[in-house]
Amino acid sequence: MPKILLVEDNEMNRDMLSRRLTRKGFEVVIAVDGGEALEMVADESPALILMDMSLPVIDGWEATRRLKADESTRDIPVIALTAHAMSSDREKCLDAGCDDYDTKPIELKRLLEKMQTHLERVGAA
Repeated sequence: MPKILLVEDNEMNRDMLSRRLTRKGFEVVIAVDGGEALEMVADESPALILMDMSLPVIDGWEATRRLKADESTRDIPVIALTAHAMSSDREKCLDAGCDDYDTKPIELKRLLEKMQTHLERVGAA
């Protein structure tokens, strides 16, 4: 199954989501902030990134901008995860380069459908 980089600073959210994704057959690697995520991408080569947007060190918006500006990582799908559900928040995530957007609390079925769509698009499903 594809490797997923989960970027989440909240331990409870991180543990819950990583366990649920692992049970669905994904290999999950974890970063707790945007800086760590940027460092891990080269070593881990994830097929998809689940990016919390409100992160310490480097927030999800900036981390995504840097990933999408780098030729070696720009094609990795990034799905923004945020508690902000306003349409302007969705636009802000997409403007930063995120390929998709999902709100917290996570509804696993909906998130898995979005993940599958993007994994199929890049041939990693």
